[in-house]
Amino acid sequence: MRAVVTRVSSASVTIDGAVTGAIEKGYLILLGVGPEDSEAVCDKLAEKICNLRVFEDEQGKMNLNLEQAGGSILVVSQFTLYADTSSRRPGFSHAAKPDLAIPLYERFMDQCRARGFQVEHGEFGADMKVASVNDGPVTILFDTDH
Repeated sequence: MRAVVTRVSSASVTIDGAVTGAIEKGYLILLGVGPEDSEAVCDKLAEKICNLRVFEDEQGKMNLNLEQAGGSILVVSQFTLYADTSSRRPGFSHAAKPDLAIPLYERFMDQCRARGFQVEHGEFGADMKVASVNDGPVTILFDTDH
């Protein structure tokens, strides 16, 4: 799995002109699923991200996790994280097919909710407009293949 995690002061996703998910302080997570990914990989990634310490403490150091910061999560499915960029026109054959990707996308969100977080989301496969106000900016890339 691949995830681009951005610390945000706000983020939202809009589909067909309607906001379908929005958060204030927290993480905007662009999540891609690969063909070899499993539930165990998904669970481990959710744990890592939910415990990531990138929020500032009283001394201004990135030392607090999402729970300590009182943050929420907005997850947007992003198969393009598996783009093959060996030519000018990217190919997406390295991304998982929907029959694997959708359940793992849903499981990832469930794992975050099970840890007590408010989780908002887009819609798998939809044409989405994503807006965010990056905080920092702080952006972390997770790739479970490495």
